[in-house]
Amino acid sequence: MCGCGGSRQLSAPRLRGDTPERAGLDPEEIRHLVREVHDLTTGPRPWAAGTVLVVGRGPYIAVEEAAGWAVRYAAYDEEKDAGVELPPDSRVPMTPSTPFDLASLTKLFTSVAAVQQIERGTLGIDARVGAYLPDFRAAVRYGITVRQLLTHTSGLRPELPLYDCADDAERLEMLRAEPPIGVPGTYCYSDLNLLLLQHVLERVTSRTLDVLIHDGITRPLGMTATHFGPCPGAAATEDQRRPWGKADRGMLRGVVHDENAWALGGVAGHAGLFSTGHDLAVFCRALLSGGAYGPARILGPDFVELLLTPPGLGFAVDQPWFMGELAGRGAVGHTGFTGTSLVLDPATDTFLVLLANTVHPRRRGVASEARWGSPRTESGGGPRAGAGTRVARAVRGR
Repeated sequence: MCGCGGSRQLSAPRLRGDTPERAGLDPEEIRHLVREVHDLTTGPRPWAAGTVLVVGRGPYIAVEEAAGWAVRYAAYDEEKDAGVELPPDSRVPMTPSTPFDLASLTKLFTSVAAVQQIERGTLGIDARVGAYLPDFRAAVRYGITVRQLLTHTSGLRPELPLYDCADDAERLEMLRAEPPIGVPGTYCYSDLNLLLLQHVLERVTSRTLDVLIHDGITRPLGMTATHFGPCPGAAATEDQRRPWGKADRGMLRGVVHDENAWALGGVAGHAGLFSTGHDLAVFCRALLSGGAYGPARILGPDFVELLLTPPGLGFAVDQPWFMGELAGRGAVGHTGFTGTSLVLDPATDTFLVLLANTVHPRRRGVASEARWGSPRTESGGGPRAGAGTRVARAVRGR
């Protein structure tokens, strides 16, 4: 049990599997959703090699379904622009318990860890980053605040080529010296925000980010399948090579896909976590329950509200491009470059987790560029938006 919610601990219901009807969801819409998610993994050029879908409302999981393959390809053939398929008996089927490289969903856990420190009083939401990291010269000079990091309004560029640095000292120096390129207060999605926030958290707590997330979030919630890599049984991602990748690493499975997180040793504020659909459902349920799950409490209700109230701290709010018709009344969530996504809808007490290895065997331009703030990736109703719309209609249908 985590003590960060204060001395009073109120038990919240745990998730349990049941029918869509018991969960208050229209079974016909859910059947359509399951079929459509299966269809995403079929054909010679599927949207994803494999998928895992989890939908729930209240304390009920209405559907927990896997489709396709965790590992389908041995490599990517650049000349044929196609994956080199493994023999059928060498492929690895997707299962509901298959872990995924969460990519940018990691940012949500870093954000929760930050709000836990805000709740404890060890971190000020409007404090200047330089107060905690006086050696980060650019952050000091430009007065970047913790809130700006959490809302992507620091003005920092989207990323830096940390993967090209010779060693950790050079990577750290690059982060320390990096100034904003945009106007502070203006939205610009950036991995650097969460990397700086990681350094802030590690400085104020004297603990590493992986320990903070384990001790403060995953262990109290019983999320035993959620951790930083390596994760040998995970769904495969990419045959990562230049020029489409930023490093030549070959077919990746169980090691972080993001090149910067890899260069940083696999533990980073913006990427590096692996998890399953069910564990992410628990994470969603805890936030929808005001920070509690079973006997554990990871945040107090007021701080969950702070986390999820527009514009959201780490969470995107009401983004139709990946939430579909769930957006509009305060739905929150995020996506990840590897094909991961989750949406929580507090208005209807509903959550949607859709995990996919869309970068297996290789990334496909904007099709896999699933980042918050990039509506170009799925404007017009892509698979994630379509799933959100099905769930929204399932709620309305009941």
